[in-house]
Amino acid sequence: MERIPITPEGFTRMKDELDDLIKVQRPNNIAAISEARAHGDLSENAEYHAAKERQSFIEGRINELRHKIGRAEVIDPSRINHDKVAFGATVTLMDLDTDDECVYMIVGSEETDVKCGRISINSPVAKALIGKSEGDEVVIKAPGRTIEYEVVGIKY
Repeated sequence: MERIPITPEGFTRMKDELDDLIKVQRPNNIAAISEARAHGDLSENAEYHAAKERQSFIEGRINELRHKIGRAEVIDPSRINHDKVAFGATVTLMDLDTDDECVYMIVGSEETDVKCGRISINSPVAKALIGKSEGDEVVIKAPGRTIEYEVVGIKY
């Protein structure tokens, strides 16, 4: 079984979501199904059908999270050499053409959120950054152009 790298924070978020689904959302939805059933004819009962659909989503998500948690390999960035970019690092880059800075945190694929600057360890950008130190230059081939960055900061 392939292990999924994940930060301690990402693992906690997954466990918290699973707990919420099992302890809050599932019981609330079961109550909604019971209430909708009490309204009579189920064939034309929109509330009942919506609650059953929600139940299916909740059960699917619970199974998905249990599977992911079972395969998770929690990697604590505080135990990694902080001189180089590695999993869990927050890296500040400067575009050598425009002097614009951007910040990325390298996380597992289950935690990726590009809008929040969290990129997958499997992404081309992360792969180019792994092993680099402050002051190193990195060339990243993006669609339409090649970007040259300088690593200006690494935090864990």
